Amino acid sequence: MKSKLIYFLAFLSIGAFYWACTHDDDVNAPTGPKITRDSLIFLPGLTAGNANEWKFDKTHSSVLWQTKYVGAAGLLTGRFNQFGIHEVTDVKAVKYAVTTQPLPDTSWAFYENQPLKTYFNGYVQINTSNTGEPGRDAGCNVAGMGTVAIEAGTQNLSYPNLAKIKTKEVKFDPASNGYLVTIDLTYQGKLAAPLTKTITGKMSYVPKQRVQFGTAAAYDVFGLQLSFQFNCRDFGIVSTSVSDVIEIQCNANFNNK
Repeated sequence: MKSKLIYFLAFLSIGAFYWACTHDDDVNAPTGPKITRDSLIFLPGLTAGNANEWKFDKTHSSVLWQTKYVGAAGLLTGRFNQFGIHEVTDVKAVKYAVTTQPLPDTSWAFYENQPLKTYFNGYVQINTSNTGEPGRDAGCNVAGMGTVAIEAGTQNLSYPNLAKIKTKEVKFDPASNGYLVTIDLTYQGKLAAPLTKTITGKMSYVPKQRVQFGTAAAYDVFGLQLSFQFNCRDFGIVSTSVSDVIEIQCNANFNNK
């Protein structure tokens, strides 16, 4: 009887030790998100039918903005109708007598697992801000943002109608599958000359997938989503209709058709 009691106590001790060790493992186990990345590389090109070249799909992309309406709980929101992915240098910051994309959308590269090689340059035409209210878009938005009215038949990439971004650094986000991005934002607003401010943002990668519609040939798509914010007062915007902070979301889709 005594020996059975000893065996029983020994069993309880081993069980308690095992439970304690397992409990410690649970407490000390990582609680962050599972991060998985492939090693895909996407490079731009304009050759139709070349599956190794990736084309910017402007039709299915967007640049959205929002800010708090001063004195009210609601948001002011809108989008830019004209934008692109090109490094608009000073010599290219002019009006173009075209209605299509004035410059090739090829100033980018995305390396899923090598962010130091990833870069992009983008721009918007400020006077193409579209809130869904024509009176605002052609009225107070033009005056408040210090830009100029739209001229039919042109794409206006001159200041003060141009705002552009250029990446300085892209690195992994340790808290997600995404990336942390350092950007130079160049914008004139209501200043006498363009001003460049360095800001930070977050970018996520929408993984590549194969798509096919009807009898058309199948092709691949992927996406990049960039979000950042800036203080419009830095650029001389004093309108009481908008808050200090303007939030921007860029949704860029690409295909290899």
